[in-house]
Amino acid sequence: MFKGLRERFSSVSEEAKTKSIEDISEVVDESGRRLKESMLDDLLEELQLGLLQADVALPVAEELTKSVKASLLGKRIDKSFDIDEAVRLALRAAVKEVLEQKSFGMMDLIKKKTPPFVIMFVGINGGGKTTAIAKMAHRMQKHGLSVVLAAGDTFRAGAIEQLTLHSEKLGCKVIKHQEGSDPAAVAYDAIEHAKARKKDIVLIDTAGRMQTNTNLMDEMKKIRRVAKPDLVFFVGDALAGSDAVEQAKRFDGAVGIDGVILTKVDADAKGGAALSIAKTIGKPIAYVSVGQEYEEFRRFDPEWMVARIFNEPQAKSTESL
Repeated sequence: MFKGLRERFSSVSEEAKTKSIEDISEVVDESGRRLKESMLDDLLEELQLGLLQADVALPVAEELTKSVKASLLGKRIDKSFDIDEAVRLALRAAVKEVLEQKSFGMMDLIKKKTPPFVIMFVGINGGGKTTAIAKMAHRMQKHGLSVVLAAGDTFRAGAIEQLTLHSEKLGCKVIKHQEGSDPAAVAYDAIEHAKARKKDIVLIDTAGRMQTNTNLMDEMKKIRRVAKPDLVFFVGDALAGSDAVEQAKRFDGAVGIDGVILTKVDADAKGGAALSIAKTIGKPIAYVSVGQEYEEFRRFDPEWMVARIFNEPQAKSTESL
């Protein structure tokens, strides 16, 4: 991840490495030297451009750059000082701080509420929403929870069929109506079924025609009023970059989102969506989807994401829900 950022910055840092310690620093006093602010500004200008090319939103890129500057400005250095490594470590710390701002614990929330626990999923078509719902159902089943699926994307027959196929593979009940029917009624029936059969969880799929479609947002509001979900997840495509941020903003403004599920993280070569959503939306990234299989769905771990961004060995997935 951040491939473009690394390529852009490496050329600048290589130039910095060719300079002598006298070129990149100035004498503070008899105790040592510190980085020149002018040298640091040149490097950070390139850093900010690289962040923008990695689909990091401008306000987030500016904040990260300021954080790196604050960390390095006035830093005492000697002849063994590696400016490239210093900037990398400062940026890594700044990125981790952004990703750690919000935490999320699903099981704690489920335990506090009388069943069924209802989760509504929103996001535009093509972002992997229905697959994310199936993966969530699989994960919950592994933790001993019974699940009911609600095929609330009644706008597309294909979405109903897709969720039905997942329900058959997972061995769980799906509540569905005919194409074109009221999605709020589907959600209501799913919740009533779960209550009658004493099921633990209801996962509600929804339509996602376009985030700018007023009718769609009105539909989401109605589902929320009827279903009264305990959680609303925005499902965003990591490859969409800044578009995913705008989508999350619109859904949050319309229905209010409690957390984010990022899909296609394994194919994301830039990584800006995770950073930008975490900072701009101010909601936790709860889960990430990293492949096609049900098991390729994990609770979001800031350290794991930071390792991906900086091409480091990645920690194993946590088994907690």
